[in-house]
Formats: sequence, structure tokens, C-alpha cells
Amino acid sequence: MKLTDQTEYRHQASVICNKLMQNNLTDKVALVTGASRGVGAKVSETLAKAGADVILNYRSKGHRAETVAETIRSHGRKALLSQADITNQEQMARMMLEAKETFGRLDILILNASGGMETGKADNYAMQLNHDAQLQTVDLALPLMRPGSRIVFVTSHLAHFHGEQPVLPEYEPVAASKRAGETALRNRIPQLTDKGISLIVVSGDLIEGTITPKLLQRARPGLIEQRREQAGELPTVQDFAQAIVDAATDSALSPGDTIYVGETN
Repeated sequence: MKLTDQTEYRHQASVICNKLMQNNLTDKVALVTGASRGVGAKVSETLAKAGADVILNYRSKGHRAETVAETIRSHGRKALLSQADITNQEQMARMMLEAKETFGRLDILILNASGGMETGKADNYAMQLNHDAQLQTVDLALPLMRPGSRIVFVTSHLAHFHGEQPVLPEYEPVAASKRAGETALRNRIPQLTDKGISLIVVSGDLIEGTITPKLLQRARPGLIEQRREQAGELPTVQDFAQAIVDAATDSALSPGDTIYVGETN
């Protein structure tokens, strides 16, 4: 499903959201990585509005994660705060144990956490985060996931089309590692399908107000304005979050499908 007309997409998302509000996700359990801010926070809140309980994974922004948890609880849903660096196997294993003890299962896994432009990290940090840690998270989550569960991998057009479209040098390690992570997860589709678990990919253009465009803008002043002019309009955090929730819930999607949010050219 390719959604490049943002006005049309927001209308479609509103319709789907109204359906989700009819208790489609009541008593479902979702885990969102990188949930303390930005897209991850909005995804978590949107899932809760649709009736899901949410496990909020975060690395360091505890006060922000607590704010998101309060919003989830205001919708009458349960929120479990779980601090864990997704590159740390021990911390992630502890998080999954907390999820098991609290909810007993996972119905939805949103692989949202990513990065690689941070300073002071090892040269291979982007690959550790966007490839190794994504596979590790899936491996640790699978024992909690039943047939009918869904995994959503969140990426960017810059990464999804890596090797097909030019990438800014500043973003190259991120794009290459996220593309590698996506490819590795897609290679797992047959095994996941055997377990009754589906994988969907959501790819977005530059998202208004998120950290990656801001970092790229510092290196390339005028980048956001240039892309906005080229694309006509950039997706908002709400646009992208709603697409991710739709991907997690739409039974018409098939394993390996990709949802595009924003222009792809």
C-alpha cells in the first residue's frame, strides 16, 4: 500500500482509527521500542486509544516515558515502563521477563527504536543497533507471541531504498544498517509464518519534527525545506504513527507487505 497523498492518507487514517476505536485492540498487548518520545510515543498512545495495553521500552528518557505512560493510563489501559538498551541482551531479556510476568504474552511488537548518528559510539554501532539488536529483540519476543501476532519494522525511505536512491553521506551508516536489518527480518518471514506471526514494514519520508531530520538539517542547512518543496508536504508524527498502528492491525495485509508514508521519489 503506497500512500503518497498526505490529505488522502489523513482521511484514510481517520476512518481506520474510528474502526480501531471500536475495541479492535481491547486486551491486546503491544511492545514499542524507543517509546519515550517522537513516533514511538505517539504510536504507544494511539495503540492505547484503540484499546491495547502497552509496554514502553526506553533507554534513558525516563521522565518522558512516564509522561507517555500517564497518557496511556488516562485511556484506561495498562502501561509497563521498561528501561532497556536494545543492544544489551541482558537488559532486553529482563524486559521480556517483565512483559511475561505482567501480561503473559505479546500480540504486537513495534520495532521503532533506531539510530546511528550519535557521537562517541563505536564505528559499528549503527549496525549493532539497526541490525543486530532488531533480530535480537525478535528472538527474545517470539516465545511470548502467539499465532496471529504481528511484528512491525519501522524504517525510512532513505534506508528502505538504500542502494536504489542516493543517500547523504551523514546518513549512510544508518541507511545501510537499517536496510540490512530489514533484509534480515524479511529473511525470517518463512519461519515467522510457520508460527502464525506476520511481519509488516512501514517506511516513511522525512517526518516533521523528529530527530533524524533535525540532525540532518544541522549538517545540511535547508534540507528539510528543500525536501518539503520537492515532496509538496512531509508526513507528521501523527501521520506516521497512525500508519504504524494500521500496519499492526490491518488483517488485509500479507507478510512482507510495505506501507509507504510520504513521497518516495
